[in-house]
Amino acid sequence: MRTRETILRAAAQIFDEYGFSGSSVSKIINRAGTTQGAMYFHFKSKEDLAKAVIDEQASDLNLPEQPDGLRQLIRVNLYLADELQENVLLRAGVTLAVEQGQLGLRDFSPYEMWAEQFRAELEAARRAGELLDGVALEELAQVLVAAYTGSQIMSHLRTGRADLPERIVQLWWFLLPGIAPAPVVDELRAFVRERGKQPA
Repeated sequence: MRTRETILRAAAQIFDEYGFSGSSVSKIINRAGTTQGAMYFHFKSKEDLAKAVIDEQASDLNLPEQPDGLRQLIRVNLYLADELQENVLLRAGVTLAVEQGQLGLRDFSPYEMWAEQFRAELEAARRAGELLDGVALEELAQVLVAAYTGSQIMSHLRTGRADLPERIVQLWWFLLPGIAPAPVVDELRAFVRERGKQPA
């Protein structure tokens, strides 16, 4: 499995540097320092490699084992923003998931994975009384994934994701009043204020 892991990580680096269309199996093999036979033993094609990078994008992450509510959800969102700047497997997986039409894929599972992660934190927030009555958790989790995806795409285009933590702070600054009671909003806005520039 070590060879497969080496190839997968080399592929993530190449996809991150060149995009899917600009990447080639030969570039990946050279980066991995392996052979064509080893490559095709583990992966059938460049498309198969890209799908593996998408599926395993979160494998290096240190996500909380137990949901703990809105503060933890915001912390996870900011952690992901930091990881997208440094973690090439996550960054390549997220980029390929957005651009998967080039792979001939229509795979919603990466977004469902993150929506489930966020929904678990929202369920914990509801149990803790941190959400307004009537907030639909499944729909809110989907909206949050969509907003996060859009934020990271905009950040990638504008600053190479350098301003992504600030964008996530702003996302939560505006989102909180629509989902949480005023005392929770005040507490969590103070929390996100520590991480970056909030709107005026």
